Amino acid sequence: MEILDDLRQVFRDGLGVEPVDPITPATRFFADLGLASIDAVVLGEELQKRYGRPLPFNDLLAELGGRAERDLTVGELVVFLQQNL
Repeated sequence: MEILDDLRQVFRDGLGVEPVDPITPATRFFADLGLASIDAVVLGEELQKRYGRPLPFNDLLAELGGRAERDLTVGELVVFLQQNL
């Protein structure tokens, strides 16, 4: 749960997101949090600062762009970070 807690803090402090419902692995980036694609870029920058290393965030966004469902769940982001940290 450490990565999920990190993400909650990045959403709050880095993106100014204070959702009414708690952020869970099923929370969708665009539909539930109301964020825009530019926020995904900012999120990538914030995560790289937080973890002190480059992350292939552009690859994640490119994969997202090729899907029928163009939303990202927090759980998918957790898996991405687990694989790349």
